[in-house]
Amino acid sequence: QVQLVESGGGLVQAGGSLRLSCAASGGTFRTYAMGWFRQAPGKEREFVANIHWNGFSTSYKDSVKGRFTIFRDNAKNTVFLQMNSLKPEDTAVYYCAASGGWTTNIRSYDYWGQGTQVTVSS
Repeated sequence: QVQLVESGGGLVQAGGSLRLSCAASGGTFRTYAMGWFRQAPGKEREFVANIHWNGFSTSYKDSVKGRFTIFRDNAKNTVFLQMNSLKPEDTAVYYCAASGGWTTNIRSYDYWGQGTQVTVSS
């Protein structure tokens, strides 16, 4: 059983930056692919980015490419999402999740954090 705890959310002006962190415990972190998802009010939860267990392969939602970067520190059991050039449409609750497979399919992620709110003001 893997427990995930996100942190780093907050209120930022458009164009600003935030770094989200997700600390994992209770499992073998380095064997899981990790993903970031988000859910805006009234919308379904959507894929944002993921990273292979080896830390070298990543993928991104098209609208965040070039602005967001996902990376991980397996020694610290932590995955990060660096978000730059934030836009109001990035406002959402952001969740990290762990999967035993390399996938962007939300249904394939077995473990989830509680989420952290990101609000971008215009």
